[in-house]
Formats: sequence, structure tokens, C-alpha cells
Amino acid sequence: MSTRVKLVELVDAFEWVSTAGLYENAAYVDRESGNIYWASNANELDEELPEDIEDDTLYITVPHKYDLDLGNALVLGFVKAQLPGSYETVNGYFHQKGAYGRFKALLERNGCLEAWYQYEADAVEHALREWCEANGFQVDL
Repeated sequence: MSTRVKLVELVDAFEWVSTAGLYENAAYVDRESGNIYWASNANELDEELPEDIEDDTLYITVPHKYDLDLGNALVLGFVKAQLPGSYETVNGYFHQKGAYGRFKALLERNGCLEAWYQYEADAVEHALREWCEANGFQVDL
């Protein structure tokens, strides 16, 4: 029987890890209980981490969006499907600072912002379900 992990908690942990810079925030899933522990190098958290949190036989690190290919590739996939005429423009955004803000502004001007949020949420859920399956977890809704 595989360990059960609550999808909503896993998504929250994934967002915590992914909204910060690489290695700034972390989250760990207990391989036996499915409990999720949060950590940060930038902020002090109230939660005490288990002493053996670094033991990867007991805990697994929640992936960052880049680990699951949910960064620029996801954005460009959406643009290619929804706004193909803007593909080169959006691709150019990601060669300088403020890319995501400019991308969202473009979506808003084109009435696609809500469609993007849904596309992104669906992709995250799908990727996390695959990650769970690959790591022996069963997803609870």
C-alpha cells in the first residue's frame, strides 16, 4: 500500500518552493506518513523540522517548478496554443527581467489571463500526480 498525500497540501508546498529562488524554500514529504514539512533559508518558520529530514530514505523533497518543466516551457506552450502570433514576443520576454509580469500584461490585454491560470493549474496538478506516482505516493483529493 502506498503512502497517501493530500493534493491541496502538495500544491501549496510546491508553490512555496517554486515562488522563491532555487534552494531558498524547501518542503519535504514524509515517505511513511505523507506529512509535509516546510523549510526556508530566508525566513524563520514556527515549524520544527524532524532531525532526520535530510535522510532521503525517510523524506523526499517537493520539486521546484523547474524540476517538473513548469517554467518557461509551460508559458511558451500556452502561447503557442492560444496566442501563436505572440510567440516570438513572449519568448523574447524571458531573456530579461520582469518577463512574467510582461507576459501576464499581454494575457490581460488579450483576454487570456483566466485561461492561463487554469492551464497552469491543470499542468501543475498533472505534473504533481505523475511525481507522486513515480515516488510511490497515492494522491488524496
